[in-house]
Amino acid sequence: MNLPEKVTIYEVGPRDGLQNEAALIPVEVKAEFIRQLLAAGHTAVETTSFVSPKWVPQLADAAELLELIEAPEAIRMPVLVPNEKGLDRALAAGVREIAIFGSATETFAQKNLNRSVAESFEMFRPVVDRARSNGLQVRGYLSMCFGDPWEGAVGADTVAGHARTLFDMGITELSLGDTIGVGTPNQVTDLLTALGQKGITADQLAVHFHDTYGQALANTLTAMQHGITVIDASAGGLGGCPYAKSATGNLATEDLLWQLNGLGIDTGVDLHALVRTSLWMAEQLGRPSPSRAVQALSLTDSSTVSKELT
Repeated sequence: MNLPEKVTIYEVGPRDGLQNEAALIPVEVKAEFIRQLLAAGHTAVETTSFVSPKWVPQLADAAELLELIEAPEAIRMPVLVPNEKGLDRALAAGVREIAIFGSATETFAQKNLNRSVAESFEMFRPVVDRARSNGLQVRGYLSMCFGDPWEGAVGADTVAGHARTLFDMGITELSLGDTIGVGTPNQVTDLLTALGQKGITADQLAVHFHDTYGQALANTLTAMQHGITVIDASAGGLGGCPYAKSATGNLATEDLLWQLNGLGIDTGVDLHALVRTSLWMAEQLGRPSPSRAVQALSLTDSSTVSKELT
């Protein structure tokens, strides 16, 4: 099937998964969540965002959270920054990697960033320049890569053009977001082909799928067959998008792990340890996890699995 032997799961639960929770989550709970994710074997965990507390109150404790967690330098612990003010705070906190969040469509750029795609890229340029000059890695996100609830289908060439601009700006990795979960495997193939024609290779890319139409795992499999080895996912399937109401949660890390384990692909992440973590976080949030794998493994009658989960 032309699949990689190993992939990196880029865990977005602490940031993307929790940022839209209405009830404020104590910083100690967030810190414990991250500790458990690292203990389960994750090597890339996006921890928080230095966005204005006015817009995302849930992440107002970003600096305090980073003081509560420690990780070896080999572990990726990026934070999202929206602008230079956010970068100032991130640098003061001593982060080693940041992420910027852009849109492939004009309507979403206006709704999410209150500016055009071109204007948002100009806002990112000094952020990337300063981050790189300070020795930081810079991940870029492009949202709405396959479809937009206001504009409809998004062309692969359009996305590839924006991606080229971001790489020319100096980003070190780009995550392709299916923000409303409408993508299908053939669209994934078309987009990765278009990116290749722009000189962007699979080792520079990650994929970020939502499961609105149940296509996230199929799309992930297709992406891996085209050489992608970094996959975004959220423990327990947490997350969504506040500006696109049709978006359901992110691809659940446990569902992804079930697939990857079955394919014999190494991730270094312990599925059952992660299930325990997601069950614990579900208790903190007061609702069950939407992850199918979490639900199945927590209810199984298998004595072996039951012992591991208790």
